[in-house]
Amino acid sequence: MGLFNFFSDVGKKVFGAGDNSEAIINEIETSFEALPVEGLVTAVEGGKVTLAGLAKDIPTREKVILIAGNIEGVDSVDAEQLLTPELIASSNVREVPEPVFYVIEKGDTLWSIAEDFYKNGAKYTHIVEANLEVIKDADKIYMGQTIRIPSLALA
Repeated sequence: MGLFNFFSDVGKKVFGAGDNSEAIINEIETSFEALPVEGLVTAVEGGKVTLAGLAKDIPTREKVILIAGNIEGVDSVDAEQLLTPELIASSNVREVPEPVFYVIEKGDTLWSIAEDFYKNGAKYTHIVEANLEVIKDADKIYMGQTIRIPSLALA
């Protein structure tokens, strides 16, 4: 539940202008209206990003992982130390649902992805709402981009 893989050759270009850890923190902080993670700490080693801190809830944790993973040059995100109140309170981490991430493939549309996961293309709006930090325009998704597929029970 702590290590997530991404494609390092796609994503937003934020590396190369100084400290990569600071670039990731800045990207996360500017993607939200309010600071999403208390005590956010990042470390970058090669293509691996390690995140630590206290996210306000599980959906926010998943969004932070996606923002870090959708940066060009990042091939994995270790979020073992990125906690939430639910994770801390849970005596059995297995009770917390594993996030469902999907890598967009050539020819995909949000409608077709919703058809695959929900059996109803019209529910693509749930996917857009869960990924506002990485999907800026519902008509523009990119091959290799990783998105979160929310549970309809949470949507």
